[in-house]
Amino acid sequence: MDRGMNHLGKTPRQRKDKKPRNRRATSILTYWTLRYFLILFAALAIIAGGALYGIRETAMENRSRTAAMLGQEVADRVKNSDGTVHIPDNLNAILDERMGLFNMNLDVCLLVADPAGNALFTRPQMTEQQVEEKLDPNPRSGEPEYQLVRTPIMENGEEIGGVYISQFRKTPAYGSHELLVFAGLFSVIALSGWFTIYLLSRKLSRPIRRVAESARQIRNGNYDVELEVKTGERELLELVDSFRGMAGRLRQLEEWRELSLAGVTHELKTPVTSIKGLVMAVRDDVVIGEEAKEFLDIALQESNRMERMVADLLDYNAFSSGNVEVRRDRLDLKLLVSEIVYQWKLPHECDSIEIDYAFPDEMVYTTGDALRIQQIVVNLLNNGMQAAHPDRPLRLHIAISESDGRIDVEVADNGAGIEESDRDYIFDRFFRSEKKKRQTRGLGLGLTYSRLLARAQGGELQLRSSGPSGTTFSLQLPM
Repeated sequence: MDRGMNHLGKTPRQRKDKKPRNRRATSILTYWTLRYFLILFAALAIIAGGALYGIRETAMENRSRTAAMLGQEVADRVKNSDGTVHIPDNLNAILDERMGLFNMNLDVCLLVADPAGNALFTRPQMTEQQVEEKLDPNPRSGEPEYQLVRTPIMENGEEIGGVYISQFRKTPAYGSHELLVFAGLFSVIALSGWFTIYLLSRKLSRPIRRVAESARQIRNGNYDVELEVKTGERELLELVDSFRGMAGRLRQLEEWRELSLAGVTHELKTPVTSIKGLVMAVRDDVVIGEEAKEFLDIALQESNRMERMVADLLDYNAFSSGNVEVRRDRLDLKLLVSEIVYQWKLPHECDSIEIDYAFPDEMVYTTGDALRIQQIVVNLLNNGMQAAHPDRPLRLHIAISESDGRIDVEVADNGAGIEESDRDYIFDRFFRSEKKKRQTRGLGLGLTYSRLLARAQGGELQLRSSGPSGTTFSLQLPM
């Protein structure tokens, strides 16, 4: 038998990798109502026990006082002026009346004794042994089962006897009626508290359950969820509103993902198809001479365009995965921006582009990566050129300013502007407006990648303004 196998045929590795089963989850309604009821019941039980004990002790104290009053009255009735004890004939009748008035139970024992402890009167009738047990303050059984109240019979300052009243401690201090009322109140409080937390938990769990059901639908790929929850609690209302916004955003992202995938495929397929057709025309001698050379030039331009799109994809993926290093150099921003704009303008000398600058007189230094700043500024200049208005020459305005410990590099154009419906999405990956799709080819990663580069250097790239008279982007860098 293999040593790596146990008697059940499983190796230690298999036993170790076996995951324990998840416990069955309970609903909020069941969880909170059950625990609240148990806590409430325990708290009420403690309160009820303390209250019953207090009531019982108070009742016993009151009974002791009542017994003392009865004993004093009996003592006054049985003493004579000559210093002797005389039991009147109507004493039992008087006791019946007083016990009924004081609501004393029939298990109360009363003794009248002389100073030597001899019983002169007992109620009910008792033997001498019973009298001795009643008068013994320290019975053999330990804690006495009855409470003994002694009232001395005094005459001229001399004790001539005593009245002893004993009441059993096991005698209930409250009757069945009081117990029923107390139990009823206890039940009403417990059920009212449980019903209250049940209603509150039910009201709390209902919107959460609907949100969870909507999240389950989104997880299954259904983004068209209708979450109708009416609630007055601010936190729940914020949760539902945030979830609606998230669901709408996910739906838009899913639509953009599908459109972007189709757009990227189309943008990459178009130059490939064009290059293939142009090369085949030259190979098959469909065109010859200068026309063939022109076809090859067009194919080269298409291959360069496709190369730039693939490079954009590679750069974006590399930066998203954290494989792009950003330097932290001290840079003269005025000199750097001037060189970037000069180099960018060289291939566009014939395009009649006006560029004006608004730089401060003093030197402006920042900390960043010169290559990454160049990529951002060049992308903004290219966007400005693509947004040129057909009825007016393109004019670009480059400004550098300092404010709140940061440096702003503004790139403004006088183009046609960005549609208001597109302004919230221009930094999303693969987003391209319909107008831009018709005019230029691309993947919609330029502004997304530029913002990532700006944030990697501790800065930010924002759309400052846009309208029919032009668009302004702001690159913020640390001073």
